[in-house]
Amino acid sequence: MRDIESLLPDGKGVWIPIDHGVSDYPIKGLENLEDLIQSISHADVIVAQKGVISRYSSLGVNMVAHLSVSTRHAGSRSSDKILVGSVEESLSRGAKGVSVQVNMGSPDEPEMIERLGMITQDAHHLDCPVLGMIYPRGENLDIMDGDTTSAAAHAARLAFELGCDVVKTKWTGSIDSFKRVTAAVPIPVLIAGGPAGSSTEETLTTVFQAMQAGGGGVCMGRQVFSHESPSKMVTALRAIVHEGADVKQAMEIAGL
Repeated sequence: MRDIESLLPDGKGVWIPIDHGVSDYPIKGLENLEDLIQSISHADVIVAQKGVISRYSSLGVNMVAHLSVSTRHAGSRSSDKILVGSVEESLSRGAKGVSVQVNMGSPDEPEMIERLGMITQDAHHLDCPVLGMIYPRGENLDIMDGDTTSAAAHAARLAFELGCDVVKTKWTGSIDSFKRVTAAVPIPVLIAGGPAGSSTEETLTTVFQAMQAGGGGVCMGRQVFSHESPSKMVTALRAIVHEGADVKQAMEIAGL
């Protein structure tokens, strides 16, 4: 698989999505993308939209193209993530992989699943890694009785069975429940950032717990780029994900 080891060293990754400016803007931390990218260049991957990749992939960071878009202005269709690019185009712009989002339980879920399948098909032929951003959160979400993961395990399974090489989904709130997510698939499971407003220590504690449950790392945006020190936050995340540090050690290593 093209570049997979550089994106996920030893099957683990600190991935930072900065694509949020398409859905909403202005957003704290995304005002100067060049400065931001340089400050977090020690992340394993930066996930961004194709125009950003064309402009900044020359900075020497691994970039993955997020192909799914909606904006806050779409009303009842704001959860419908449409495709705005292809695998071939993304690679030509300097991307090392691609990313597609599915909102499980959305009225538009069938079309989003179809789009994911189209991208994994093309990615297979072009030897390109695929991240599935799968969020179980739509109004039609039907959680099975006894599912302590609130459909996060199903989200991971959907990504794997449709050909994704890595999946991003929500943190389930406990080590025991997240173990059911990581046990559901043989691909790395990256956790999303969770609710806005969490403290640095709370965010890092969640990451530490996810790793204890067999997680593959993080795909975390606002908790990094809106942080007072994005660079130090990436350093702390790397300490937990790649070095096995606990929260206190990670904060000391990063100077937080």
